[in-house]
Amino acid sequence: MEGRLTKLALKGDQRAFAELVELYKDKIYHLAYRMLNNRHEAEDIVQETFLRVYRNLDRYDDKQKFSTWIYRIGTNLCIDRLRKRKPTYSLDAEMNDQEGIDGYSMIPSDNVTPETELLLSETQGLIYEAIDSLPVKYRSVMILRYLQDLSLQEISDVLDMPVTTIKTRVHRGREFLRKKLGPKL
Repeated sequence: MEGRLTKLALKGDQRAFAELVELYKDKIYHLAYRMLNNRHEAEDIVQETFLRVYRNLDRYDDKQKFSTWIYRIGTNLCIDRLRKRKPTYSLDAEMNDQEGIDGYSMIPSDNVTPETELLLSETQGLIYEAIDSLPVKYRSVMILRYLQDLSLQEISDVLDMPVTTIKTRVHRGREFLRKKLGPKL
């Protein structure tokens, strides 16, 4: 379906482009919100992403997945916005020697019972807060991997980096989160 819509949009079909927007606007919003932790900025990123996609449709290489291309545009816009900000993460978090459990095991599944919902949402909040405190180069990889559920190869394509670099950043991001979350979980 994505391929058909992309081909139609490339030929100038406005309805097909509108369907692509519908297909990806929430995904790009969630990506941007997780990276920027700000609703207004996330909404701006969604608009800017689709504006860039529309302006650059003629540059789209149909040998790659459209989703990879749009994620790359959205992620790069988020990274640019984060670089313009002052860092908000705390360097002392990296010096914490405590070892913790893997926080990803605490993200709730779809079959959460009402009794555990509050505890899990608090835990999830701690995890999101910890992810937000990561340096940008780790944050983007962790969000794409664990919150957007992309494979290492897809992240490699989105960020235009070798898979080995992505693996290293996932590992280091997980270690950072383990140290940050250890005392809290």
